[in-house]
Amino acid sequence: MCSILGIFDLAPGDDPAALRPLALACSARQRHRGPDWSGVHTGPNGILVHERLAIVDPAGGAQPIVAADGSMVLAVNGEIYNHRALRASLAAGFEEPWPYRTGSDCEVILPLWRGHGVEGVSRLNGIFAFALLEPATGMWVVARDPVGVVPLYWGRDQDGRRWVASELKALVDRCIEVEIFPPGHVYDSATDQLTPFRARPWRERATTVGNRADPHRLRMALEDAVHRQLMGDVPYGVLLSGGLDSSVVAACAARFARSRIEDDDRSEAWWPRLHSFAIGLEGSPDLAAAEVVATHLGTAHHGFTYTFEEGLDALPDVIRHVESYDVTTVRASTPMYLLARRIRAMGVKMVLSGEGADEIFGGYLYFHRAPNPEAFHEESVRKVEALHLYDCLRANKSMAAWGVEARVPFLDLEFLDLAMSIDAAHRMPAPAPEVGLDPATGAPPRVEKALLRRAFEGVIPHEILWRQKEQFSDGVGYGWIDGLRAHAASGVTAAELAGAAERFPVNAPSTAEGYLYRRIFEEHFPGDAAARTVAGGPSIACSTPEALNWDESFAGNADPSGRAVAGVHQAGGPGPIRSTPRGATPNPPD
Repeated sequence: MCSILGIFDLAPGDDPAALRPLALACSARQRHRGPDWSGVHTGPNGILVHERLAIVDPAGGAQPIVAADGSMVLAVNGEIYNHRALRASLAAGFEEPWPYRTGSDCEVILPLWRGHGVEGVSRLNGIFAFALLEPATGMWVVARDPVGVVPLYWGRDQDGRRWVASELKALVDRCIEVEIFPPGHVYDSATDQLTPFRARPWRERATTVGNRADPHRLRMALEDAVHRQLMGDVPYGVLLSGGLDSSVVAACAARFARSRIEDDDRSEAWWPRLHSFAIGLEGSPDLAAAEVVATHLGTAHHGFTYTFEEGLDALPDVIRHVESYDVTTVRASTPMYLLARRIRAMGVKMVLSGEGADEIFGGYLYFHRAPNPEAFHEESVRKVEALHLYDCLRANKSMAAWGVEARVPFLDLEFLDLAMSIDAAHRMPAPAPEVGLDPATGAPPRVEKALLRRAFEGVIPHEILWRQKEQFSDGVGYGWIDGLRAHAASGVTAAELAGAAERFPVNAPSTAEGYLYRRIFEEHFPGDAAARTVAGGPSIACSTPEALNWDESFAGNADPSGRAVAGVHQAGGPGPIRSTPRGATPNPPD
């Protein structure tokens, strides 16, 4: 996972050569994202800096990429999974073949923009943020993938220059204003327009009503997505928590691991053995479940443990890297950050991860309380559109902190469009006779993500296929969250918490844990502008206010742990779902 930095709209008196050292120094703050090489373009109308993590064409894909005629300069953070198909289709649009200068998947953006503009960006299937500059005219373009898997920020300095960067830390002390660049948009300085570039008909429930689910088609579509995302020329692996989502992704990857994707599976992969990675406290549910899946799939598995003290020691670095004080994000980012360090130490540079499935298929336990398909659909859409603020941010930045790229097949654009177009009535929690009857009611219990589970029957072990959802920060070991709460309570006084709104007027924290994270965040990112880049609102088990109306027990619930959804969560590692009577409080082990 690379990083980009751009400075545009230079003032008439600006000396680009004098700005170059400043641009390099700011870009160096995000060099962890691209430790393999640094590149810079300096011209009279702008500066582009690129820190590279080499995944495709490691020998020849250095950036910024300059068009053969010098008319465009491009810096990209991301992967374009359909780059070969695009190269083939674009060939017919030019009188002469486009003079590609590298084998990089990203270079296809140059002819795509030249020939088709904003419409061309909509053809990209990948995770990306890019900045493109025309040196002769000063025209510049910035775009970000539709889901926002790849982070991007922009702002202005006191002299009116426009800055763009992959991470907030590169801009925070240079820009007087800074914002998140919105996913799924292109900004073109020639028109001064910020334009959405990919339509999502499934946002409106009316377009999905009556669309039935075909589990076989769903499975094939996810396998295709995983196959596309195995593109690369470096060692890779899969994150395997032992939950449904990561297990499904790992099973798909295991199907294709022995063949080289970049030559249409005709030759053996350069690194044919699939490696899987898990982390947790000693005795965590995830570690036990991950072992079961790894044994079944035959992966070279690496299960790592960390201590509570090691996680606590990492908190300041985690918050600095993920650039968030959101409680759920910090809780889950810490073990992921520690795991990324282990992964990179083993020489692996890319991993597949399971983010997005819970938002698409209603995997969070509070979705059990959705009163009807309409409410489920609206919440699912909101969750998908907020992924760039939460799970995508966490996965991308936690891994990128150690120079590891995280890819997310559930958010592959083709798969996402298919899955989100299924009527919510088929994506809601559904009865699951496969796991037996509820002894209290005599009826099959309702299971979240039942559609996805049925699509992968026989592919992963039964006890994993029907294992209940554990949020990552719970699954690594219940003592992790409980310990964080206790630590925060001992380090934040009642007086500090009472004065939180005065000290932190933007998104004032309401818990000691939230206050602790906010205090650390402010040390690295002072000022209200930085604070506003983090999503605000109540810190609850569900992230949107509308869902508060689903169940009266949500009122006043300040704990975002999945265990806080009374009557749904139950503790344990591998094993089928067991029903907990409504209103009962699960009693997880210490």
